[in-house]
Amino acid sequence: MHRILIFCLLATGFLTSCSSSKPATGQGGSLSINRLKLLDEYVIPKNKKFDSTLVGGLSGIDYDAKNNRYFILSDERSSTSPARFYTAAINIKKNKIAGVQFLSVHTLKQPGGSVFPSFAENAQLTPDPESIRYNPLTNTLTWTSEGDREVRRGKMIYQNPYAYEMDLQGNFKDSFFIPENLHMFKEEKGSRENGVLEGSSYDSACKYFYISMEHPIYEDGPIPSLTYSGAPVRFTKFDAVTKQPVAQYAYQLDAIARKPVPATAFAVNGISEILYWGNDQFLVLERSYSSGIFKNTIKIYLADFSSATDVSGRSALHLDKLYRPALKKLLLNMDELENYVDNLEGITFGPLLPNGHRSLILIADNNFSGYQKSQVFLLEIIP
Repeated sequence: MHRILIFCLLATGFLTSCSSSKPATGQGGSLSINRLKLLDEYVIPKNKKFDSTLVGGLSGIDYDAKNNRYFILSDERSSTSPARFYTAAINIKKNKIAGVQFLSVHTLKQPGGSVFPSFAENAQLTPDPESIRYNPLTNTLTWTSEGDREVRRGKMIYQNPYAYEMDLQGNFKDSFFIPENLHMFKEEKGSRENGVLEGSSYDSACKYFYISMEHPIYEDGPIPSLTYSGAPVRFTKFDAVTKQPVAQYAYQLDAIARKPVPATAFAVNGISEILYWGNDQFLVLERSYSSGIFKNTIKIYLADFSSATDVSGRSALHLDKLYRPALKKLLLNMDELENYVDNLEGITFGPLLPNGHRSLILIADNNFSGYQKSQVFLLEIIP
């Protein structure tokens, strides 16, 4: 689709276009966010079962406003059940989450129609699902996998990341052409293990599709540390129809938020999800985790790419002083809240609130851990 479509949804009283997660102001209008306000938190029961599957690892979420339903992606790598996504209803009443009801579950399919195998079955083909987005123009879903660069069952695996388009039953339809600089290699170049396609989003007209890296590629320098901020991660812009990449832009990460315990233990900061806001601006989830610290540090930024340099032909961005990265505005540091905040990996717009403001829904990946939580947060966008 090569033109902006705007539909008036009289029942809800706000404008939306191709994207069902479009802000209320309308494409090309005055887009502004002053801050974000936490309204409520809901925790999906631990070890919840739905249709013979274990509900957990919830790493991506998107909202279909027309049908008031959510698509939620699990990042389980076909270990207890085949890789899958759920449809769900999130009941919001008086600025509170009254409940989360799972409606259906669908298996992700490979090209050719077979389900994805587990590591024990075929480690080379095991997926790592991370982000899911709905395209209401085509009534399809797009999901991303991080790929792999790790020893699995005694064999080194090199699997390139990918973004697949599928129907609402999980059947493969098409794939996006991932640029070579994001591929996995035996040498230390391209994507890092577990730092690849964590985020994705369509623009407001579904003319373009964007993917974001969690960490810098090897050529662009080291990942963040306690003392190193500004590590550049790449956003790749695709033509949503041809599936071809058309540009790449850089976003600079914060330093790691907290010293791990002990000080030599694992710690990391990266992008866990993105969401298109309008006028080349994105909401960006930065997630900082440090071993031994009770909770994650989650920051939500508004990132403006309108004047950012196309860096698709550039390398070594950590040394490049001539390109322009995205501009960042901090909207919310969830450390400032009293709530415990777990491993937030999903963000989507929700319905309008009673005061006419738009809502945001965040979801946490519990890593199928006994001590982590599948949290759902409801936020209000304050213009």
